[in-house]
Amino acid sequence: MWRRLDGNIIHGSILAEVEKVIRRETGSGNQLKVCIGTDSQVKGSFVEYATVIVFLRRQKGGFMLIQTDRQRNQVSLKERMLTEVAKSIEIAYQLCDLLDLYHVDLEVHADINTNPQFRSNSALSEAMGYILSMGFIFKAKPEAFASSSCADKIIN
Repeated sequence: MWRRLDGNIIHGSILAEVEKVIRRETGSGNQLKVCIGTDSQVKGSFVEYATVIVFLRRQKGGFMLIQTDRQRNQVSLKERMLTEVAKSIEIAYQLCDLLDLYHVDLEVHADINTNPQFRSNSALSEAMGYILSMGFIFKAKPEAFASSSCADKIIN
């Protein structure tokens, strides 16, 4: 279930909602870019995931749509990072034709550190390969604000 930051639930498909947002924003003269990212947090015996679609208005700020998910299994850090990427790619794949139609740039952000000193780095090459092989622009930390800042705020 998707919702807005204010908690209002989005009824209907996410594709229809994104198209409505694009039409409204471009109709107001805004140039958009969409960034999709997912973050997760282990909470007891559950893993909570938050996926966000961030709409950036050139020089006018942005806003996001949010989906949360809770899974009851413990996985390794690398598996969790790759699940985050898979959730982001799933949404990006649903939206890519629509975004192309309206000439809206798309980036997929991964909450994975490019510094090998961090444990999440173990998933970097697989995540990057996965995202790039799907034809999407890839961003990792510190440039991956959709996952490392926006989605992170939702689950923390």
